[in-house]
Amino acid sequence: MSTTTEEPGTQTVCAERVIPLGQPPRTGRDLLLRKLLWIVVWLVFLSAPVRDLAAGHHTTAGTVGGWLGLAVFVGVYLTLVFRNMGTPLPRRLVVALVVSLALLATLLCFTLGPSWLGLYCYVSVACGATLPLRAAYWAIPGTAGVMLLVGGHVGERDAQDLVILVLLIGFAMTGVVQLIRTTVELRKARATVAQLAANEERLRLARDLHDLLGHSLSLITLKSELAGRMLPDHPDKAAQQVADIEQVSRQALVDVREAVTGYRRPRLAAELAGAQVALAAAAVSADIPAEADLTGVPEESESALAWTLREAVTNVVRHSGASRCTVEVLRRQTLDGPVLELSVEDDGSGGAGKGPGNGLTGLTERLDKVGGTLHAGWEKRGFRLVARVPAGTAADVGSRA
Repeated sequence: MSTTTEEPGTQTVCAERVIPLGQPPRTGRDLLLRKLLWIVVWLVFLSAPVRDLAAGHHTTAGTVGGWLGLAVFVGVYLTLVFRNMGTPLPRRLVVALVVSLALLATLLCFTLGPSWLGLYCYVSVACGATLPLRAAYWAIPGTAGVMLLVGGHVGERDAQDLVILVLLIGFAMTGVVQLIRTTVELRKARATVAQLAANEERLRLARDLHDLLGHSLSLITLKSELAGRMLPDHPDKAAQQVADIEQVSRQALVDVREAVTGYRRPRLAAELAGAQVALAAAAVSADIPAEADLTGVPEESESALAWTLREAVTNVVRHSGASRCTVEVLRRQTLDGPVLELSVEDDGSGGAGKGPGNGLTGLTERLDKVGGTLHAGWEKRGFRLVARVPAGTAADVGSRA
């Protein structure tokens, strides 16, 4: 003798396999099952007409006409509700089918008696499920009113017993329809948010890689050229440059990995030191503060300024042809509150007249996210870039960092 043991969640799992709960239909079969589930549950109100026909209270012609009328009524109802749950039917056709249901229900009630008043429940369901919300708010009470009028001739008490049910079932269907529409809209909104998040992540990664590799590769190129020139006469200095290239490349690899994983947050102090090295390698006279006062400055603001300094120095090294570069970090008090200002100015002329490149566009996006601003342009003495980010606490106006 063998026994079979079912685990507690077996039935739930089987039900979810038949109709996945809380998820959109994945196949045509899932959609068909859901439609049938919503439609078949209302067919319980056909029990009274079916019993009336099966009891043999009518003539043969009346019974045949009743079965035929009931089949037509159910067919129109299923066509209307079943089709409208997928691709909605044209508005005029929906109205015509609803009116035909009401007329057919009225005809069957007048000819076959009060047992057929339950057909008005289907008319109410069709009004709530297929008509626009404003139209349904009028059509459902109208259906109940027509049923009361018909019931006054064929069975007033039966009509009074059903009037509350007709109203409730119709308005319940309007709520179900609105819930379904809201769920569909929420799924679309969730998909849109996911797509926007993916796009934002791609933009972040593109900005980080541009700023990271542009600076590091420029420095590697400069030091490679220096090593090549020093190699014949000063092999020891050339070896030092090669060692620096190895260090820069290793650090670039670390930075890229951090950028890919989303943990890259450069520090302004490190970028100030790196700017000094890069400008010295490019034979550019640099005036750079050793450190900056970052008291009260949020990490996001500091990171945005660090990216700005890296990109600005990279542009000086690669494009400007400058011989001198000045970097300042100042605290200023503005009408919008205290700000930390980074200024990078060079005396070069390379790239004059060209529009903003990808680097400046990416910096503008970074600064916008932290509430900062970026101004860059050519002046009499050369090119000047000024970036401002909100500072957490007030400080002396114009104090040199």
